Amino acid sequence: MMINLLKPLNKTLKLLEITDLIHMKTYTFTEKVDTRSGFGSGLTELGKSNENVVALCADLTGSLKMDDFKNNHPDRFFQVGIAEANMMGIAAGLTIGGKIPFTGTFANFSTGRVYDQIRQSIAYSHKNVKICASHAGVTLGEDGATHQILEDIGLMKMLPGMTVINTCDFNQTKAATIAIAEHNGPVYLRFGRPKVPNFTEENQKFIIGEGLLLSPGTDVSIIATGHLVWEALEAAIMLREKGISAEVIDIHTIKPIDEKIVIESAKKTGAVVSCEEHNFLGGLGESISRTLATHNPTPQEFVATQDTFGESGTPAQLMEKYALNAQSIVNATKRVIARKQ
Repeated sequence: MMINLLKPLNKTLKLLEITDLIHMKTYTFTEKVDTRSGFGSGLTELGKSNENVVALCADLTGSLKMDDFKNNHPDRFFQVGIAEANMMGIAAGLTIGGKIPFTGTFANFSTGRVYDQIRQSIAYSHKNVKICASHAGVTLGEDGATHQILEDIGLMKMLPGMTVINTCDFNQTKAATIAIAEHNGPVYLRFGRPKVPNFTEENQKFIIGEGLLLSPGTDVSIIATGHLVWEALEAAIMLREKGISAEVIDIHTIKPIDEKIVIESAKKTGAVVSCEEHNFLGGLGESISRTLATHNPTPQEFVATQDTFGESGTPAQLMEKYALNAQSIVNATKRVIARKQ
């Protein structure tokens, strides 16, 4: 879907109207929902439609919104307790019998705590496990640096054969959860805790590896993932008021990345800003840099955390402190356009 932002966003983030340039329809988005609930909703649908889908959780059923699946399919739900490494091993074993296991816990425990088990038992043997991770990044908030993993995308994307997905809102997360059940191979699906604007299409078709052009532009390509996609849309309106035309692209699949949309946009605008709630080392920005260095060298600025851990605070406070908001994207755009000139 390609969209045109018609007017400045309501600063309370309660209303956004856009027009689909292809079908000329106007959509109004008024709600904020946590992306982890999108995962829970998608898992619920899978429970009804695919009897091979099973779910495992490491003592965080409510936090991962897996209660509905557990209540409706108790014979296909496994509560393993605070034993994440064991959960990954069980999941790998279940695939041998044709099951499609979805594991659920916080992103830090889904990756850092169990990296050896994922590498050896899942990735190396290309097991059909779906590693589903909530509470990623600094928007985890008050739990602090020990839980706010900012290196998980890098860890997962470096594993051969691992698909890495980072969704931006409820609807996209739900669609991605359903789509990965049809994908043969290991997947890392990353989502979050805070309530964020739900602005993508309901009942959308999620295509792994296909980026989305949200708003066309000519001066700069703002390429974002996860919670930073909404911030990128806000930044585009702020930039338009300054006479800068920003193209906004949602890269929900970081691996395999949609090289075509990245290259074509960079060729058109000649400047790129990558945006992610992750360390600039190892994340989306580096995947974009590799793509551009190989095919179309282009000035690039990174909106990401700068090789640092997080800290305790509200999500809004931390997004501002670590320069992960719309104003930070605007500032990065000005820097990269100056480099282009």
